[in-house]
Amino acid sequence: MEIGISTFVETTPDVRTGEAISHAQRIREVVEEIVLADQVGLDIFGVGEHHREDYAASSPAVILAAAASQTKNIRLTSAVTVLSSADPIRVFQDFATLDGISNGRAEIMAGRGSFIESFPLFGYDLRDYEELFDEKLDLLLKLQTSEKITWSGKHRPAIENLGVYPRPVQKPLPIWIGSGGNQESVVRAGLLGLPLVLAIIGGSPLHFAPLVELYKKAAEHAGHDSSKLKVASHSHGFIADDTETAADKFFPPTQYAMNKLGKERGWGSYNRSSFDAARSFEGALYVGDADTVAEKIIHLRKNVGIERFMLHVPVGTMPHKDVMRAIELLGTKVAPKVKEEVARWKSVQ
Repeated sequence: MEIGISTFVETTPDVRTGEAISHAQRIREVVEEIVLADQVGLDIFGVGEHHREDYAASSPAVILAAAASQTKNIRLTSAVTVLSSADPIRVFQDFATLDGISNGRAEIMAGRGSFIESFPLFGYDLRDYEELFDEKLDLLLKLQTSEKITWSGKHRPAIENLGVYPRPVQKPLPIWIGSGGNQESVVRAGLLGLPLVLAIIGGSPLHFAPLVELYKKAAEHAGHDSSKLKVASHSHGFIADDTETAADKFFPPTQYAMNKLGKERGWGSYNRSSFDAARSFEGALYVGDADTVAEKIIHLRKNVGIERFMLHVPVGTMPHKDVMRAIELLGTKVAPKVKEEVARWKSVQ
């Protein structure tokens, strides 16, 4: 069982002051958060790619590289790379470079992305949304296994026996598929034999169990050993020294961020009752003291089969010291309890 953090490097206005942190400051804070996550023994840190004012990470590989030389053990991944609007060769080169700096700790989490700002920015047509991802994933997977590439497609110039460098330390460089719970994306990951990351950010996490089974059946149908394929989750949450403090600190910025996105996407209003329901034991928010969050992660592991859990913190803008404390608690209190219980549970199966 692996435990870690994911972030979108958000720069929404602070709900207490109304002031927005600068992109530069938030990026520097995230590097400090990655370093702390490594120091407290967390397994993975993910940075998501966005191209809008309220998110500062348009280039996750650069942020991760800044932390790579200051860390020793933690794995470093995108969360996600919006592959549909990216050049797979450049993506591979960036993460192969990160893999070299970190001496074999880089990963790519590829996804279609739930935000669409990158499409007009880089000159892509949203009508090609699905086709772009399928084609670019095909190229990225060829880069994973071959130094020299011959490839042709519809949306990128053909390549004829050209080398792509640098080569990564890891052979192969890990590529995960990120999914919001769409059956097609889950089946695609299974058929390709790629590890899967589920964004479990609403409803009951247990409702994702059938998707995990579907993923494994697709993998087995394609001849892959499903027992060797990992399933991860990315879920919103926050940890403090007591549960009520955690809830009271996490709700205001989460409400701001969710309502801002809600206006763009036509969602209903996000209020405290919605928040409190989601942080119940069966809900998708992992908010509370260390014991509360650990028990929910154990519940997820036992009932859905998640083998890597990534706590997405913060949602919106929170004081850096509070985020650092949450990371500290996740590494020193939550992760050891989860891993001990999962090891005990598996030993008696």
